[in-house]
Amino acid sequence: MSGLDVTSADHDQRAELAPLPSPHPPATIAVRRTRRRFTRIAVALGIVVVAAGGGFYWWTHHQNQLPPGITSGNGRIEADPIDIDTKFAGRVAELLADEGDMVKAGEVVARMDTRDLEASLKKAEAQVRQARQLVDEANANLDQQRSQQTLANQEMDRARTLLKNGWVTHEVFDQRQQQLDGATAAVTAMQARVTQAQHALDAAIHGVELLKVNIADNTLVAPRDGRIQYRIANVGEVLPAGGKVFTMLDISYVYMDIYLPTQDAGRIKIGADARIVLDAYPEHPIPGKVVFIATQAQFTPKAVETKSERDKLIFRVRVRIDPERLRAHADAVRSGLPGVAYVRFDPGVAWPQSLQAKS
Repeated sequence: MSGLDVTSADHDQRAELAPLPSPHPPATIAVRRTRRRFTRIAVALGIVVVAAGGGFYWWTHHQNQLPPGITSGNGRIEADPIDIDTKFAGRVAELLADEGDMVKAGEVVARMDTRDLEASLKKAEAQVRQARQLVDEANANLDQQRSQQTLANQEMDRARTLLKNGWVTHEVFDQRQQQLDGATAAVTAMQARVTQAQHALDAAIHGVELLKVNIADNTLVAPRDGRIQYRIANVGEVLPAGGKVFTMLDISYVYMDIYLPTQDAGRIKIGADARIVLDAYPEHPIPGKVVFIATQAQFTPKAVETKSERDKLIFRVRVRIDPERLRAHADAVRSGLPGVAYVRFDPGVAWPQSLQAKS
């Protein structure tokens, strides 16, 4: 019995000394600690991001501020379009250019079918040869009539001398006078025929020249240096007079139209220095000059959607890119690229570093 009691007492003592089970297992505590650590890291990262964003905003806002004396406006690069049309109705025989091609002034871009004009030209050239023969014939007849006139004049002189000496009658003298008058009249008539034949020759020559001009006009050439923007017709198509074959862009006149409020537009003068910064090339400001300022105020373009902006009267200002720079970078000219034009209305203000022209 004693042995059993001791064992039971020891068991009860061990039960009392054993630690109570924890309500939070060790795994749960570790997870919570990890979550707290990640929370602190996330908060720190958020503070860093907010601070960086604020700094970037301040920096960009500070960078984008323009000094007094310079204003800006949004726009798109444009170039004057030129239509290459037919002068006469006809069929397209050959196309020597396509959309996107760069062409030089005077370069042949298309040819029309001129077989009918070429046949007419051959006929006109034959008429010129015939007219020349008529002129030669008329000149030969004139020479012959002048010889007859000379002979009649000599016979008249002899008859006059003989009449004084009484060796011929007045009847013979009258006959010689009649012959001289007839020869003179024949010379006058022949001279008129020569003039008429010469005029006919001139008309035939002009007809040949006209046909040559018309044939040349059926060879379509680029009037200026530029880029082919659209090809409207194809080989074999019959076009009316004035039918459009190509539309090209004149790269020697490239500009951007911007819209400025009255307070800015009123201080700008024609010839004011400007810079164009395209969205595609933000690090390459393009030099330009103000070439046009609208004389009447107008509403903002339809692209502006807010009523407060639509209610403002503004002026259209055109900034043209330097032609010398265009010639040096003709291959890079694109129409429709958006960007910002900066205009300096105070010549004493220096351009910011970001807007200084680069070579």
